[in-house]
Amino acid sequence: MSTRLLRSVFVFKAIHRHGRHVLAALLFAVCAGQAAAGPYQLGVYYFPGWRDNTPGSPSMHPWDPIKPYPERKPLLGWYHEGDDAVMRQQLDWMAAYGITFVAFDWYMGPPGNTVYLDHALQAYLRARERSNVKFSLLWANHSKFPASLSDWDGMIRYWEANYFSRPEFLKMDGHPVVFVFSADMLESQVKTFGQTSQALLARAQSIVAEAGGASIQFVAGTGATTPFISSTAKADGYGAFSTYNYQQGPADPHPFYSYAELDQGYRAHWQGFAQKGNLPLIVPTTSGWDKQPWGGTTGYPQHDHSESTPEQFRQHLQAAKALMDGGPWQAHKYAVICCWNEYGEGSFIEPTEMGGFQYLQQVKAVFGGN
Repeated sequence: MSTRLLRSVFVFKAIHRHGRHVLAALLFAVCAGQAAAGPYQLGVYYFPGWRDNTPGSPSMHPWDPIKPYPERKPLLGWYHEGDDAVMRQQLDWMAAYGITFVAFDWYMGPPGNTVYLDHALQAYLRARERSNVKFSLLWANHSKFPASLSDWDGMIRYWEANYFSRPEFLKMDGHPVVFVFSADMLESQVKTFGQTSQALLARAQSIVAEAGGASIQFVAGTGATTPFISSTAKADGYGAFSTYNYQQGPADPHPFYSYAELDQGYRAHWQGFAQKGNLPLIVPTTSGWDKQPWGGTTGYPQHDHSESTPEQFRQHLQAAKALMDGGPWQAHKYAVICCWNEYGEGSFIEPTEMGGFQYLQQVKAVFGGN
């Protein structure tokens, strides 16, 4: 079946199941095209874990734990992630509703320092629609990689050879943007082979310079109770701060127990960076948290009551936008949403069969047309 025909089947099935409100939303997505360019760069994290029999996925059949939660069934069905038709439709929706970049969770490790779970990214690179939505990497460094300077050098050279020169790669002031999941984890890991983050980030810049590329804008992923906001981040070579998600506030002894708490905790983190940070913040936002399909939050089942309503999510985004407009400390108006499709953790804005386009509509209402 051709890619275009397969996408048509997706649309037909969605209309058949959900009637005129989904038809209207789909027609809007088709007609709107790329969101109007403006001062805000709004991204989404993309978890590439929804493909059967794929090493590195949560399981060999990763949709199975999600199926008992019908409110999480994607509008595209239990899709085979990495298929071209799936990615092309997702990019159409992102562009139409005001999302300007997608940051793919990116993994490298043993055996042989191979790249894995990059099927969605490869589908992105094949898609004509990639010109409407730029891409970046969220390097998922929560493992024992790198274990040597050779590991590090190989990863940087892979990025330079395969991604950075592409016109679709996200740039900040002309520099390719790479999110580091945890700056603290990186510092701890590189100590195991006698290095420091500062030395390795400088080494990375030398490698890309030798290849004729622009220096990398490394984004330091921060923790919740001990945010990585000291002066060492800038000295180490990071160019901005952000996070994948926050489970608790800056001084909270327990994770959030509702989306209202989660929202206030995020706002407290944002203000901490506004007051103490010495680098720009790529403002982290989230649609919520509920990890029950993957067994729940260990020790804190109340944390799995932190999913938002569309209205709460809109207010959360409005607060983030106000922060981005708020002062000279925030030189770049970049934000990122967790997440497009973290169905196991309850963080998703991708259209679903039951919810339709409600969450993307909130994104468009706050950021669209700017």
